[in-house]
Amino acid sequence: MTTTTAAVPAAPPAHRDRGVLRWVGAYTASTLGDSVYHLALSWAAVRGGSPGEAGLVMAVAAAPRAVLMLGGGVIADRFGPRRVVIASDTVRCLVVLGVAASLLVTSPALWVLAAVALVFGTVDAVFLPAVGALPPRIASRDQLARVQGIRGLAHRVGAVLGAPLGGLAVALGGTAAAFGVAGLLFAASLPLLLGLRLRPLPEEPAARSGTALRDLADGLRYLRGHRVLGPLMIVIALSDLGFVGPLNLGLALLSDTRGWGAAGVGWVLAGFGTGAGAASLLLAVRGRVPRAGAVLGWTIALGAGSIAMLAQVPRLPVAVAVALSVGLLAGLSGALCGALVQTECDPAYLGRVTAVSSFLSLGLAPLSFPLTGAAVSLWGLGPVFTASAAVCALGGAFGLLVPALRRAELPRTTA
Repeated sequence: MTTTTAAVPAAPPAHRDRGVLRWVGAYTASTLGDSVYHLALSWAAVRGGSPGEAGLVMAVAAAPRAVLMLGGGVIADRFGPRRVVIASDTVRCLVVLGVAASLLVTSPALWVLAAVALVFGTVDAVFLPAVGALPPRIASRDQLARVQGIRGLAHRVGAVLGAPLGGLAVALGGTAAAFGVAGLLFAASLPLLLGLRLRPLPEEPAARSGTALRDLADGLRYLRGHRVLGPLMIVIALSDLGFVGPLNLGLALLSDTRGWGAAGVGWVLAGFGTGAGAASLLLAVRGRVPRAGAVLGWTIALGAGSIAMLAQVPRLPVAVAVALSVGLLAGLSGALCGALVQTECDPAYLGRVTAVSSFLSLGLAPLSFPLTGAAVSLWGLGPVFTASAAVCALGGAFGLLVPALRRAELPRTTA
C-alpha cells in the first residue's frame, strides 16, 4: 500500500503575503507618525524658545538612542520583536496624544518638550532593533531580501509624505493638531501588529536565565565570530561615517555656498530620495541580486565617487543628477546590507545584530557632523567631501577584500 504526502504549498511572494503587507502597513504608519512628530516637536520648540534652546530639545533624543541601542537588541531577542514593537508604538501613541491634549489648554514649557524627546529617544533604542528582527518571523528566508526592499520603499514614503502632512496639520489646527495626527498614526499601527501571525523559527531559542549583560556579550561574540556579519559591520561603520556628513551638514553648506538656498537643498535631497527609492524598488521586485557581497562592495565604492563629485558641480540640475546616482548606489548598498544581515544572521541573535548595525549608523555616524563642519571651515568643501568619500570607499574596498563577504549570496527566491 502506497502512502502519499500532501505537498506543502509554497509561501506566496512577499508582496502578496498578507502578513508581510500587514507588517509593512504598520511600519509605514509608524514611520509617518515619526516624521509628523519630529516636525511638530521642532515647531513647538522653535515657538517656545530661542533657536539654541530648540536645537537642544531636538538633540535630547540622540543620547538615549545611542547609549541604549545595544541594550534594546537584547530586549528584542529576550521578549520577542513583535511584543517590543507593539509596546514601543503604544508608548509613543500615548505620549504624543498626551502632548496634543496639553497643548489644547496651555503651552508646555521647553523642559516638557525635552522630556518627550527623551522618552522618544529611549523608545527608539528598543524599537529599531525589534523592527529589524521581525522579518524572519513573518516571511520565509528566500523572501527576506524582497521584504527589505519593500521596507525601504515604505520608509521613503513615510519620510517624503510625513513632513508635508505635519505641515498641513500645523497650518490647519496648530501644533496640537500635528501631535494629534502623529498619535493617531502610531495608533493605526497597533491593530495591524496585533493581527500578525508569526512564523516559528527553525529552532526556537531556549529561555534565557542569564543576565542581560551576558546576553549582550553573547551576541557580540556571535557577531565577532561570524565570517560575513563581523566584516559587514565594519563596512557599515566606514561607509556611513563617510556618507552622513556630506549628505547632511555638508549638503546645506554646499547649497549655501553655491547660492541655491533652501530650495536647492530640497531638490538635491529629492534626487537622492528618488534614487534610493528606485534601488529599494529593484530589490522588492527582483527579490535577489546575484553576487550580493561583491555588488555591495562595488556600489559603495562607486557611490563614494559620486559623493566626491557632488562638491565639484557648479549648477543645481547637475547636482540633482549626481545626487540621484548617490541615492541609487547608496540605496542599493544599504538595502543589500540589510538583506545580508537578515539572511545570514541566526534569528535568535537578530535583535542584537540589528542593534549593532543601527548603533553604528544612527549612534556613531552622526558624530561626524561637528567634525565635518570644523573641517569645512578649515579646508573648504572640496577637500572635505573628497576625504569623506575616501572613508566611504574604504568601506567598499574592505568588503571586497574579505573573501567570505565578497562571495556572500542572497538565497534564491522560490516565487
